[in-house]
Amino acid sequence: MRHIVIVGATSAIATHCARLWAAQACVFTLVGRDREKLDRLAADIKVRNPQSTLHIETLDFSDVGAIQQSVAAIAVRATVDIALIAHGALPDQSACQDDLYQCSEALHINGISPVLFAEAFAQSMTRKNHGTLALIGSVAGDRGRKSNYVYGAAKGLVTRYAQGLQHRFAASNVKIVLIKPGPTDTPMTAHMKDAGMKFAPVEMVAAQCVAAIEQGRPVAYVPGKWWLIMQVIRHLPAFVFNKMNI
Repeated sequence: MRHIVIVGATSAIATHCARLWAAQACVFTLVGRDREKLDRLAADIKVRNPQSTLHIETLDFSDVGAIQQSVAAIAVRATVDIALIAHGALPDQSACQDDLYQCSEALHINGISPVLFAEAFAQSMTRKNHGTLALIGSVAGDRGRKSNYVYGAAKGLVTRYAQGLQHRFAASNVKIVLIKPGPTDTPMTAHMKDAGMKFAPVEMVAAQCVAAIEQGRPVAYVPGKWWLIMQVIRHLPAFVFNKMNI
């Protein structure tokens, strides 16, 4: 059975990815910060496929030592076939501007922490010359915008890091997949619905994430329309872009 590790497993996209993978018997390692939520997800997967084997890891995502030790222990238990790094939080931009502690926390949970987890998994995948490492970034990382530039900066870090990993592993059997979701209907975006924004169903986004990971695609915009949208936004000249209220 394949060993699938999901970091930030209780996030909405990750949960739906796990349910899709549960269609086949797998060894799952679910990593998160909330034991109760992880237990509920594990029970859900077990109901969907009683042949699945489940392990749960809880830790502080800001503790570098805990990340190193946890990932090392996971890799020793069983070779990692797929590792999905899926955790993050959408901060309030104005709060980040007013409070450096909130700014620091947003940068860490959305950028630094995912990179540290990925680097730890990369160590074990290097030794085995095997595995697919997937990181969930965001279209917000493609160009800084006044409405969410702290979050976008963190996701931009993830993008550049993933590109570096892809270069590092280009001649190996290790695959690096960067997933860039657009606005998705999850609890993280619930407060934005009143603003009239349109969100992609999380089930559809998760299905496209799983497909990209299984195919080993270097970059996947989900839904795919966001590739074209961000192509336009990235290439707008500053004198045009700076007049836009986005």
